[in-house]
Amino acid sequence: MTADASLAGRTAIVTGGGTGIGAACAQRLASDGMDVTICGRTESKLTDVVDRIGASGAAGTVRHQVTDVTVEDDVAALVAGHMEAFGRLDGFVANAGGGGGMGPYHLQDTTEFLRVLHLNVLGTMLSVKHSVPHLVAAGGGSFVGMSSLAGHRTHPMFGAYTVAKAGIEEMMKNAADEYGEVKVRFNAVRPGFISTEIMEGIPRDSEVYDSYIQQTPLGDVGEPEDVANLVRFLVSDEARWITGMSINVDGGHHLRRGPLFTSFIEPAIGHDALVAKGPVPS
Repeated sequence: MTADASLAGRTAIVTGGGTGIGAACAQRLASDGMDVTICGRTESKLTDVVDRIGASGAAGTVRHQVTDVTVEDDVAALVAGHMEAFGRLDGFVANAGGGGGMGPYHLQDTTEFLRVLHLNVLGTMLSVKHSVPHLVAAGGGSFVGMSSLAGHRTHPMFGAYTVAKAGIEEMMKNAADEYGEVKVRFNAVRPGFISTEIMEGIPRDSEVYDSYIQQTPLGDVGEPEDVANLVRFLVSDEARWITGMSINVDGGHHLRRGPLFTSFIEPAIGHDALVAKGPVPS
């Protein structure tokens, strides 16, 4: 593959790079000439991605580092390892995140709620904290935070996930304002329903899956590469005048409403318990 002139010789870090969107982002950036560090908590998944990208003939190289983005020492070591390997940092894709603890707020488990907030919001903040000095030293760069359609459209029963993704968007706005002087750009990406390992948990013959399709004007699900293409643009010089934005890549889903997960939860506890009119069955 021929390296794109705007990305060849530059480097990036992609968190959550062992699966799905993160792996697709690493592939896209490396294909256009960037040297990339991917991280995650499961080394076997990371090495699989490194081997796959290496075999693809990508112009850039990819290395991996086991990292828990909620642990500050891990994030600091991630950035230090990247700098030791490549000597500079031009882009950071804070893709690591996830949900959990689905259900109405009056039934939320506090520990699980905080876990989701830490994974998404704290993990992104630590990534900003430890990458910014190196992005500045490179003469400016691009930081991409991974939000979601759920960060700005109601997703009933999603618990902390919606709050966490909205928090990432506000962080990107504030960081864009804080670091504009030193030419570091911050933007958020809002994927909709993307065909990843996580979404495989939604049966294709379920009301939930149908609700995703019905609320998407393009009438289908996206692929990780659709998100990676937007991330590649935001990292490149072509996006040099874009900062503080949250951009949807969702087939138009943001024009309507979020999916309905009630059918996953209501049968187990009943409607009254769902809306706090009665106790949860034991």
